[in-house]
Amino acid sequence: MTGTPIVILKEGTKRDKGKGAQSNNIAAAKAIADAVRTTLGPRGMDKMLVDSLGDVVITNDGATILKEIDIEHPAAKMVVEVSKTQDNECGDGTTTAVVIAGELLKKAEELTESNIHATIVANGYRLAADEAKKVLVKMSIKTSPEDKKLLGDIAKTAMTGKSIGASEHLSQIAVAAVMAIKEKIDGKSIADIDNIKVEKKYGGSAHDTMMLNGIIVDKERVHPRMPQHVKNAKIALLNAAMEVKKTEVSAEIKIEDVSQLSKFLDEEERMLKEMVEKVKDSKANVLFCQKGIDDLAQHYLAKEGIYAVRRVKESDMKKLAKATSAKIVSSLNELTKKELGEAKHVEEKKVANDEMTFVSGCKNPKAVSILVRGGTEHVVDEVERSLHDALKVVAVTIEDQKVVAGGGATEIELAIHLRRFAATVGGREQLAIEAFAEAMEVIPRALAENAGLDGIDTIIDLKKAHGGKSKNKNSGINVITGKVTDMAKMKVLEPLRVKTQALESATEVATMILRIDDVIAAKHTEMPAGGPPGGGGMGGMPPMM
Repeated sequence: MTGTPIVILKEGTKRDKGKGAQSNNIAAAKAIADAVRTTLGPRGMDKMLVDSLGDVVITNDGATILKEIDIEHPAAKMVVEVSKTQDNECGDGTTTAVVIAGELLKKAEELTESNIHATIVANGYRLAADEAKKVLVKMSIKTSPEDKKLLGDIAKTAMTGKSIGASEHLSQIAVAAVMAIKEKIDGKSIADIDNIKVEKKYGGSAHDTMMLNGIIVDKERVHPRMPQHVKNAKIALLNAAMEVKKTEVSAEIKIEDVSQLSKFLDEEERMLKEMVEKVKDSKANVLFCQKGIDDLAQHYLAKEGIYAVRRVKESDMKKLAKATSAKIVSSLNELTKKELGEAKHVEEKKVANDEMTFVSGCKNPKAVSILVRGGTEHVVDEVERSLHDALKVVAVTIEDQKVVAGGGATEIELAIHLRRFAATVGGREQLAIEAFAEAMEVIPRALAENAGLDGIDTIIDLKKAHGGKSKNKNSGINVITGKVTDMAKMKVLEPLRVKTQALESATEVATMILRIDDVIAAKHTEMPAGGPPGGGGMGGMPPMM
């Protein structure tokens, strides 16, 4: 039966092969890079993102922008993953990583069009990335984990360009918070920012943002007759309900007369009273309960002058344990004086329109809180995002103790070094390494263009400063004056990990996309009218293809 077609793929499957598939993927990745490029640097612009429900996000944080927009193209999704990884690892440099990835692919496309095989380009890129990491380590400046002024400068650099102002105040808060929670493990400084609780309440301004050497719990006391302020608090953390237990199996109780009902209710009351007695006997005067507290138990706790909070989140319980040195107990029978934590003050305060519990004056707390304030919800959210970046870069600097100059200084130094390195490699990989060096220049060029300066003139001035008589490896672009300046002297510094992670992620995703020559896409099932349930796209905008 000659001439009979053999059907391998299902009907409706779309397939792109060869150059078409490659250029399609590269175009998608470049579109993502272009979307965030204008947000780079101190003079970068913000994006307003509106989802299908009409909720608005205003930010210039690369990771947030790419997380919020509804992206459909699979190659574009891979580039978005780069920004997520960068955000998780370093907090800062999300836009840088995506822009470099886009530029690497753009240069790779030019090479593949000149009949250089994609695999050779990918190998050249890997060689360049390995060499770049060595150069970055040599360029890095050693820091002390105790140098608060330098850590403050690093936090400020990470927040520069955010439209919130108050960067001086917020950078000091970030440094104080990370310094409070850092620990030494096997001689190494470790700072886990998950031990910093960030609470948001709109009202006031960003300057009203404050740090508490303790924990803020977004809950009020359970009974109005309980004390509003407890000094020298002895804190019990309970992971069990202060309620009468229900039977495990389905049970039925038959009550014949009123006296039996009375006895039944008295027994319930006695059990609840006994629970409160156990709390009182442990000498605790503050109780945080992860589960519920019965109304009657609340009454008895109030009678004993015990401040109680119920249905506290598990994450808050863990942070309270770290801050107050209390131990979380799973049964009231285990509650003794040894299990209690301490704090100078536990009080209920009104913030905005909500009552919150402040646990302050903890002795050497290993978990602290930051209360973020701002004029509107959008401002509060952007302050929180800026703080996350600042906290993360300070923590990374404390852990690695190495920083590099910002303002495009490192990228220009890398470009100059990689061009020299390319000549020693030889072969066709040499062209890929030169393309990698060219791609590095996209960061200083974008910084200059976003500040209204001429990108080409800026690159020429920077190369002159790095390769001329002075040979200053820290020369970067001062976007305020438009002049080439020593970034280390200007205190524009970034953790080494921000740069190495951005380079690694960008190279990996660029080489992965580059090696794809066949895209087989299954048929999409028809969407119901109105798009996918739950939305998540940009209202009034088509999804980014």
